[in-house]
Amino acid sequence: MHFFDPIPFIKTAGLFGISFIILFESGIPLGFFLPGASLLFAAGILASAGYFSLTALLFMTFISAVIGDIIGFYLGVKIGDVFLTKEHRFIKKEHIEKTQRFFQTHGKKAIIIARFIPVIRTFTPILAGVAKMKVKDFFSYNIIGAFMWTWGTILLAYFLGQHIPNLEKYLLPICIGIIIITLIPAALEMLSKDTKTEIQK
Repeated sequence: MHFFDPIPFIKTAGLFGISFIILFESGIPLGFFLPGASLLFAAGILASAGYFSLTALLFMTFISAVIGDIIGFYLGVKIGDVFLTKEHRFIKKEHIEKTQRFFQTHGKKAIIIARFIPVIRTFTPILAGVAKMKVKDFFSYNIIGAFMWTWGTILLAYFLGQHIPNLEKYLLPICIGIIIITLIPAALEMLSKDTKTEIQK
């Protein structure tokens, strides 16, 4: 099985396996490497072929994405408390305070946008917890972001699967393309920061 080809996994694990991966990738640090977006896209295509229920897929992945972020958020709350009460070599109290200020200003937008960026979507809810983002705000935007990500990706794949014959045959390059495209914003942000650093020097 090719790492980027999720179809063998989906056919083996089914809806519960997909849901578990989405939950794990959404807010548990060890899940950062999992290809959540390509998994959703592949599942949408298979649903269009009648492999399993579209309705069940939509609701199970949505709920898993919401729960995953909630787990990450409360994990971040615990981590933040530790770093604020004790001095650490690599993570200073001022770093936590900067994170708190960021989420006070940009947190709502970050929770939604992060859903569409690999790795970032895993750690954003944790950082939101570290920053003590208002629980009401986090829950609201977590639901919005999870809905847009899961339903948007799955329904797009389902629509394409209904109108493009044998789309599943091209799923591997499509999934690789999705991974590359979703990494572009993070790459551009890193490049921008490096450029600013060089200019300041």
